[in-house]
Amino acid sequence: MTRNPNRLHLNAFLMGVGHHEASWRLPESDPYAAWSVKHYQELARIAERGRLDSLFLADSPVQQGDPGRRPTGKLEPTVLLTALACVTEHIGLVATASTSYNDPYNLARRFSSLDHISDGRAGWNIVTTAGADAARNFGLEDVPPHRERYERADEFLEVATRLWDSWADDAVIADKEGGVHSDAAKVRAINYRGRFFRVDGPLNVPRSPQGWPLLVQAGSSEDGKDFAAKWAEAVFTAQQTLGEAQAFYRDLKQRTAAAGRDPDGIKILPGIVPVIGDTEAQARELDAELERLISPEYARRQLAERFNLDPADLALDEPLPDNLPTEDEIEGAKSRFTLIVDLARRENLTVRQLIGRLGGGRGHRTFAGTPVQVADTIEEWFDSGAADGFNIMPAVLPSGLVAFVDHVVPILQERGRFRTEYEGVTLRDHYGLPRPANRLELIPR
Repeated sequence: MTRNPNRLHLNAFLMGVGHHEASWRLPESDPYAAWSVKHYQELARIAERGRLDSLFLADSPVQQGDPGRRPTGKLEPTVLLTALACVTEHIGLVATASTSYNDPYNLARRFSSLDHISDGRAGWNIVTTAGADAARNFGLEDVPPHRERYERADEFLEVATRLWDSWADDAVIADKEGGVHSDAAKVRAINYRGRFFRVDGPLNVPRSPQGWPLLVQAGSSEDGKDFAAKWAEAVFTAQQTLGEAQAFYRDLKQRTAAAGRDPDGIKILPGIVPVIGDTEAQARELDAELERLISPEYARRQLAERFNLDPADLALDEPLPDNLPTEDEIEGAKSRFTLIVDLARRENLTVRQLIGRLGGGRGHRTFAGTPVQVADTIEEWFDSGAADGFNIMPAVLPSGLVAFVDHVVPILQERGRFRTEYEGVTLRDHYGLPRPANRLELIPR
């Protein structure tokens, strides 16, 4: 595989009525839309109209955030994506699922089923899930240590990929005359025995159109980057500056090569929260309106929780205190913790100002400007070796996605940076990635 120097990859990260925590308070917003399949079907159609590679639904097996502050409930993403597959034909469908609170057999079956239902458009965003609150939903007192979560995730992927390969591509022969539906010799148990899992197999779903769903990952800690280098084919990440993004890009491509993989086989997509207006002043006005609608007390409690502090330790109109924990003392979302602290220190932000900066994308880069300015910054990062594409996170939905699709995408198309029509069938086709060879013969009998 060779990197197409002109081809961006664009993913639409869909979240309720927008990524900005105050988006639900705008007059245009439907505060109940986060639980509406019709809302998400409309968003999927809009994203497909823009010829985007994929759309993505985040998830967590826990109530995230304060429900008093913003709509926080989520529909189960693989179920929702099944409904979206029925109203779209081309766009990829990526769902988050945790390796910490699932078992390989059930999850492998779920994503294989989605890949069949969508004719080869499924992707799995692999997460390890931090936080004791999630652990307590599964009968555990506390979250397993960070390193152990990634060790489990590595074994989880080994089992899942073997299950996807437990049917040969040509196992189903459907010989009506001979009365043989499948060649039983080509449907094999995997008989896996490891530290975390014991799984016999085979999977009870034939090998899907893509072989494996597209494997996506979002962790940027040292363990997360090593895991991505081994398994991931697309990486959703967060950086605030061009220099940070370039350093992350170089590092992950080098780790991927060291893991024995083609660096072009992993696509790096930083998140960007575009606030788009016909003029720069209009964009900044919308950005300021959203910031005015943030409830600072709710946001301060959330920030304190991330820092393992009492909210009283975070004075709204003062900088972050000096007594913050180190990254090593944080068990979950280590890289995001460091990003937020670095942002606050670098720009000398007060807690109130930091809350405003995080309100749009929780640490992802926010950018307010015209369609041309948004296209320019996307192109700059792409050409500077900071990204293979972008994870588009509209501050307000659906209007922010409409603005991006109808006004930014045409500019990128005119510049030859983005497709004008879908050229392939599967999600792997969109990302220029091969269908994995079946490893059936490597599985011990």
